[in-house]
Amino acid sequence: MTNAELPTPRTVAPIEPSPIIAEAFDQARVTELRHVVSSCAHSAGLGGQRLDDFVLAVNELITNAVRHGGGQGWLRLWRRPGELVCEVSDHGHGISTRRLGDRSRPAPDTAGGWGLWLAREVSDAMEVESGAAGTTVRISAAVG
Repeated sequence: MTNAELPTPRTVAPIEPSPIIAEAFDQARVTELRHVVSSCAHSAGLGGQRLDDFVLAVNELITNAVRHGGGQGWLRLWRRPGELVCEVSDHGHGISTRRLGDRSRPAPDTAGGWGLWLAREVSDAMEVESGAAGTTVRISAAVG
C-alpha cells in the first residue's frame, strides 16, 4: 500500500499541540515556575499588562494547588492558534459547586478566596473541572 492508499487516521479527541511547559510542582518550585511561565509567555507573544495578568493568574492557580490541592500539582502551557493556554491540575478534594458558582468579588477584608476570582478576572477565558479526585483549571490569553 502506498501512502496515498492508507486510510485517514481518525481520532476520538482533538490532539493538542506539544506543550511548551509540562511540569510537576510543589511549594519549593512555585517561584521558579512563575518565572519560567513568564519567560515562555513573553516568548509566545504576550507583553506588558497582558503578560503580567497572565503570570498573576497562573501564580494564583499554582499557589491554590499547593495550598488546597494536596501540596503539589501539574502545570501545562501550550499555544493554540491565537492564544496561549495554561492548565493547572491537582489531586485535592475538589472545590464545592457553591464555591465554583460564586462569581462575586470576595469582601476586601477576606483573607482567602481571591485566587480563582482573580484568575478569572484577568484571563480571557477560564474553565474549571473539580471533583473528589482533584481540580483542573484552564486559562487562556489571546496572543497576536
